[in-house]
Amino acid sequence: MVQELVIAVVVVIAAVVVYGLAAARVVKQYERGVVLRLGRLHDRVRDPGFTMIIPMVDRLHKVNMQIVTMPVPAQDGITRDNVTVRVDAVIYFKVVDAASAVIQVEDYQFAVSQMAQTSLRSIIGKSDLDDLLSNREKLNEGLELMIDSPAVGWGVQIDRVEIKDVSLPETMKRSMARQAEADRERRARVINADAELQASKKLSEAAQQMSRQPAALQLRLLQTMVAVAAEKNSTLVLPFPVELLRFLERAQMPQGSPQGQGPTPPSPGEAPVEPGAPEPLTSGTTDTPSSDPLTPDPLLTGPLAPDPSAPGQSAPGPAGPDPGEPNPSEPGPAGSEPVVPEREPEGIPPFDPDAVPPFEPDTIPSYEPDGPDPEPGPVRGRDRPDGPDGPDRT
Repeated sequence: MVQELVIAVVVVIAAVVVYGLAAARVVKQYERGVVLRLGRLHDRVRDPGFTMIIPMVDRLHKVNMQIVTMPVPAQDGITRDNVTVRVDAVIYFKVVDAASAVIQVEDYQFAVSQMAQTSLRSIIGKSDLDDLLSNREKLNEGLELMIDSPAVGWGVQIDRVEIKDVSLPETMKRSMARQAEADRERRARVINADAELQASKKLSEAAQQMSRQPAALQLRLLQTMVAVAAEKNSTLVLPFPVELLRFLERAQMPQGSPQGQGPTPPSPGEAPVEPGAPEPLTSGTTDTPSSDPLTPDPLLTGPLAPDPSAPGQSAPGPAGPDPGEPNPSEPGPAGSEPVVPEREPEGIPPFDPDAVPPFEPDTIPSYEPDGPDPEPGPVRGRDRPDGPDGPDRT
């Protein structure tokens, strides 16, 4: 009897131990326990520590209450200014209501991840490229509000959302690099121009001070020479005063007439030219041949054409210009001047048609020759006879 009683006690103790092991649960400090008893939510959420449930009746779900760092996969999108970009982000969230995280959504982490991806695509389409690159704080706030609105019903609180990287096409990177370089160049030129303006003002003030004391300019010249000589250069640059050049220029100018204005005074021995009178025909005249018709012209003398009647002579070839065409360089009849190309001499006033008196035919006397026509004189040049006693071709 005693032996049976001992066995019964041992069996009961073993059953209690097995039941205790099956019902005992440990909830960690960063977790909360949600109990579902026969499929229904138990009112009390189990706090961290040791807790007991009814085996085969209760089911305990542990929910992590820590902040979860979830990377958002890179999303390709087109910005509002039609630029293709690739943006990835990172999201920080935590569970604030364990019961809602278990009851309201099947997998709250997957739900938050999908919501973050769709919200990131929406933010890319509503923003410009400059906003994605420079105004990320505002975009992060908008992205956080878009994700946090549906996550509140899931018992999840979005703590922070950050856009991590924005990938641009290579062509867009080169364009932005050129734009940045041009902007830097513009600012450099503005700064250089401002420096030149300030330097010119300071130099103007220095010039005014030196004009009051001429010795200051000489001292400044000596200081410049000392500074150049101290560098051990083989070439010494010596400034030349501009005032000395102006003095020499004024010394060469005639007295009483400004530079580059007024007539030049006549030299000794020349008659003064009255204003308005034409200048003498000296600069525009040309040398004309001698008026003697028998003087040979050096331009017209040359080998005579061969006589076709002479024995052993062939037919003459081309020897000069055609006799039928007039030659302005050949002299005319005896007693006439050689033809000279007309040139308008310099200094002659322009022709005024109103100053010419009207033509009256009655005032011109008629010409009547008193004797026979004069005989033509000898002919020079290529039209001369072939010999001293040869026939005259004219």
